Amino acid sequence: QVQLVESGGGLVQAGGSLRLSCAASGRTFSRYAMGWFRQAPGKEREFVVSISWSNSTYYAHSVKGRFTISRDNAKNAVYLQMNSLKPEDTAVYYCAAHVSGWGGPHSYEYAYWGQGTQVTVSS
Repeated sequence: QVQLVESGGGLVQAGGSLRLSCAASGRTFSRYAMGWFRQAPGKEREFVVSISWSNSTYYAHSVKGRFTISRDNAKNAVYLQMNSLKPEDTAVYYCAAHVSGWGGPHSYEYAYWGQGTQVTVSS
């Protein structure tokens, strides 16, 4: 089993920044890709970004240039730095662990999920 715990969400004004963290436990973290997804009220869960075991990254178009994913294998953690936040970024953000070393944009590829952390961006 893999446990994922997100933290770092909160309320921020448009144009501001937040840094989300995801702490992982339960398996060899460094071998697997990790991803961030988000779900806004009344909408489907959507892909935000993924990072492979070798630190290759893949961003959704809507966040490219504003968000940055990183991982620290020594700490079994993955981070999401979010800059230039917009009200449309408001959502619950979920950390997810992939079944392999390369992560794509589809939620069904990810076997484990955190409980989510709320990000609210006010205009």
